[in-house]
Amino acid sequence: MFDIDGTLIRWQLYHALADALAKNSHIDAKTYAAIRDARMQWKQRSGLQSFSEYQVYVINAYEETLLKLSPKELDQAVDDVFGEYKDQVYIFTRGLIKQLKDDGYILFAISGSQTEIIAKIADYYGFDDYVATEYTVKSGKLQKIFPSADKKKALMGLVKKHNVGFAESMAVGDSAGDIPMLEAVEEPIVFNPDDELFKYADEKSWKIIIERKNMVYELEKSSGKYQLVKTNAR
Repeated sequence: MFDIDGTLIRWQLYHALADALAKNSHIDAKTYAAIRDARMQWKQRSGLQSFSEYQVYVINAYEETLLKLSPKELDQAVDDVFGEYKDQVYIFTRGLIKQLKDDGYILFAISGSQTEIIAKIADYYGFDDYVATEYTVKSGKLQKIFPSADKKKALMGLVKKHNVGFAESMAVGDSAGDIPMLEAVEEPIVFNPDDELFKYADEKSWKIIIERKNMVYELEKSSGKYQLVKTNAR
């Protein structure tokens, strides 16, 4: 079980879609300037909530734009993002996917990004199934179907659908929203965690993987402290 944004792909795909829509003039200049300002506040680490505030700008602009798009325009943005980001991935998770496929595992992806782009990523990396955000328009209003908001429920649905079990099961996630699915499996792997997920992992003594540049560091808890047990260099 894999989260995708920030866990496999090195960026947030729904943010990349917003950028692609702005590039094609589907998001007005004023709105996009506000997104970029919020992004810079986050990059400068100006406050603990700067990333959350930035995400609000992105999501609001993206959802407002969807109502104005034709299917062809959306497909073009999705294709642009897929072409640019499909190979911008982390060494650790890319290698783990290959290893698990070779070992005969069933691979699932659950993502908050839109189903059109996650479908392409899932197919490209050989996932067996996925759950992602869907949008529909009813009576001129946008409706958001967000099954990944409850990742444990989404995971249980996939498990039932494919008639598989949890023996030797594994999940990889990078944020607090991934905690429910990490708790559901036998081997949770916390990858480049945010503050909230790190604190939870610390309480549970879960394995933590940190990837920086071309180095992967594996940390395990021993005697109440995390210790480096392995790197990809040795």
